[in-house]
Amino acid sequence: MVTPPKKPRARPEAARAETLRAAIRRHERLYYVEDAPEISDAEFDALMRELLELEAAHPELAVPDSPTRRVGGEPQDAFPRAPHELPMLSLENANGAEELEAWIERAAKSADDPDAMACVAELKIDGLSVSLRYEDGVLVRGATRGDGSVGEDVSVNLRTVREIPLRLSGRSLPGELIVRGEVYMTRSGFQRLNASREEAGEPPFANPRNAAAGSVRQLDARITAGRPLHFFAYTLLGSDAIRQSEGLERLAGWGFPVNPEWRRFEDRGSLVAHCLEWQERRHELDYEIDGVVVKIDDLDQQATLGATSKHPRWAVAFKFPAEEATTVVREIMVTVGRTGKLTPTAVLEPVDVSGVTVQMAGLHNEDEVLRKDVRVGDTVVVARGGEVIPQVVRVIVEKRPRGTRRFRMPQRCPECGAEIVRLEGEVAHRCPNASCPAQLRERILHWGGRGAMDVDGLGDMLARQLVEKEVIRDLADLYDLDVETLAGLERMGELSASNLVAALERSKGRGLRHVLYGLGIRHVGASAAAALADAFGSMEAILAADRESLEGVEGIGPTLAESVAEFLGARENRAVVRRLAEHGVDMTAPERSAPSGPLAGKTFVVTGTLASHSRSAATAEIEARGGKVAGSVSKKTDYVVAGESPGSKLDKARKLGIEVLDEAAFLDLLRSG
Repeated sequence: MVTPPKKPRARPEAARAETLRAAIRRHERLYYVEDAPEISDAEFDALMRELLELEAAHPELAVPDSPTRRVGGEPQDAFPRAPHELPMLSLENANGAEELEAWIERAAKSADDPDAMACVAELKIDGLSVSLRYEDGVLVRGATRGDGSVGEDVSVNLRTVREIPLRLSGRSLPGELIVRGEVYMTRSGFQRLNASREEAGEPPFANPRNAAAGSVRQLDARITAGRPLHFFAYTLLGSDAIRQSEGLERLAGWGFPVNPEWRRFEDRGSLVAHCLEWQERRHELDYEIDGVVVKIDDLDQQATLGATSKHPRWAVAFKFPAEEATTVVREIMVTVGRTGKLTPTAVLEPVDVSGVTVQMAGLHNEDEVLRKDVRVGDTVVVARGGEVIPQVVRVIVEKRPRGTRRFRMPQRCPECGAEIVRLEGEVAHRCPNASCPAQLRERILHWGGRGAMDVDGLGDMLARQLVEKEVIRDLADLYDLDVETLAGLERMGELSASNLVAALERSKGRGLRHVLYGLGIRHVGASAAAALADAFGSMEAILAADRESLEGVEGIGPTLAESVAEFLGARENRAVVRRLAEHGVDMTAPERSAPSGPLAGKTFVVTGTLASHSRSAATAEIEARGGKVAGSVSKKTDYVVAGESPGSKLDKARKLGIEVLDEAAFLDLLRSG
């Protein structure tokens, strides 16, 4: 009797890697698809971090569908062509209930069984259509629609969208499968993205659809990974399903997010009423829809109806009316945000736009106002889209009254009267006054934050009261607060007041690096504050330094140096700094001993988002090994650690020929020293 050869034993690290991948896939589905997480973010991050470290230590264990592949890879030169097995046709439009009923009537006449004309209604997500190909349950290709016959292979980018499964789970999976769906961006995610772009001096996206489409077509997938993208699946090809509704149920069962608002109708009247209902309810959603897609449910009926060269005859898009209206600009009002950024807003004659009274419309910045040439008195077209505040789409110049004047940003802050600045290369105008009431509340919160002066008890409600009741006018006034004054505020008893006064007293000894960070100087993060403190040793020396001296500090580039000089050069800010010193706030840096450790003498710049570490945690890991973390890239930089959405620092590193570490390489370096 021949003894069969023993099966080779799986290596323990390989088994652990597969266990981690299975657990992460399960928790990703629970979190992103089913909205039912079972573990905390910290526990999930720990699983991902362990898998990253394991794959970094054993590269042979990495697989194409590993969750670690969601962070993106090296930039591509171009997207390959991706022919579609079946054309991705556009849909015929039905504008209004009458046209929808007419389409249903035509489809019924062409069908082989008009009595079996059940339809499925799905919300028409306003995003980017993509096609996903799976083989043996693993995602092998993702492509854009393109011209319907040939799209672009954007597989590496689509792998970063966490709601798109890299490996399918469930029963009866076909060997080959094509899934079509929509990549989109929520309204709230779009708002956050635009706010960060404007803060960085980049032009905002026009709407969530453009933002989603532009994100999917980035040549650097790490940028895509940093964008708030989502996915809904809506079509299943290659299975033995016999109805569209059955296909949607299978997609959900295999781990795909399917829009929960789809419905099956056998009655025409109910179908039309459903479409009209969503026309009114569309703004209840946190994502944009521009209609309802109606499809014949029976797939055999679909095959019988066929398609023209452009449209399927078995589906139609019930389109919502455009959300635009015409009104007159009464005033262009300028408001000041927490960072001092000035934002112009058009105050309008009230106008109804899709059932909502609109009285204000966003204009973003001076360049945008001048580009559209919006003037007080103009008749304008306004639209409700992805913005919380509606936008001015265009000016009807033919209706412009005589004597209108082109808009100019005020030269002084409308809140405090400080002279407005606009740094070279930026679109934003800013108020540089740290004591400006419009900025003061957020500055107080930043000053008391853990990375700055760490003042326990200095929260949002208290900061709001301090500013609104004019108890304080600048950061230095915090150190004039006493128990009696604080106890007289809403929800502040004597014990809370005493604790806060004690916390403020303790904060005086934090030192120069915490003061510099706490002042909220634009571009000055914790690393830059530490670099300035170490280089100059005292606030007095920094105040006396010129821009050239500031830029001479390792890790301080031209933009950051200019920002520091502008801020500390403002009379109001110098007065605050002087009064802080008079209150006993320590403005000096302790002598630092020469760094020791395996990374001693090496300078790092950390950019983008790491899955395994927060920015501060990565900095601590480097410094614990003797390395130094700078805020900007220069010729003196040894390594740039690039996470998701790394931005311009990565580009500069490549131009200077500086070694770039992705997350796996960074973890390997920390482990090996």
